[in-house]
Amino acid sequence: MNFCSQCGGKISFIIPADDNRPRHVCNECETIFYQNPRLIVCSIPIYQNKILLCRRGIEPRLGLWTLPGGFMENGETCEQAALRESEEEAKIDIKLEKLASIVCIPNFDQVHLFYLAKLHSPKWELTPESTEIQLFEIDNIPWDNLAFKTVKQCLQHIERHQDNLLAMPLLESSIQT
Repeated sequence: MNFCSQCGGKISFIIPADDNRPRHVCNECETIFYQNPRLIVCSIPIYQNKILLCRRGIEPRLGLWTLPGGFMENGETCEQAALRESEEEAKIDIKLEKLASIVCIPNFDQVHLFYLAKLHSPKWELTPESTEIQLFEIDNIPWDNLAFKTVKQCLQHIERHQDNLLAMPLLESSIQT
């Protein structure tokens, strides 16, 4: 950040008074610009004990498999973001069941939330974001071709608790990259 969006003044990266970490601060109007982690919200769509995965049609990780998800937008809840992203990436109709996993990635300023979801029917559509969509039994997940560590960690958690998913504990973890 170089210039203030409030007054156009030059920005410095300093520790403001009464704070404990560096922030972007306007030299002119003294506005402090806080930058906080971004939320990535995903669903884990399940239909007849199979998990829906999407092959990414966009970067990053083009061509690898992932769960439907993406960045939460301002003005929406985490649940709304999970539903919207599932619709955008796979045109699927789901019902969110429970929060299954929270994974912090401090090096990328991200927090990933994964919601267990019931897929109402095995109907989906390809989108620019997903070039292939498929239901996988847990034993047939393409583990070596998953796009993100957070997705792999979440799916391994599902695998460990596949006998009773609604009773599985919330997975809370951090990944250092």
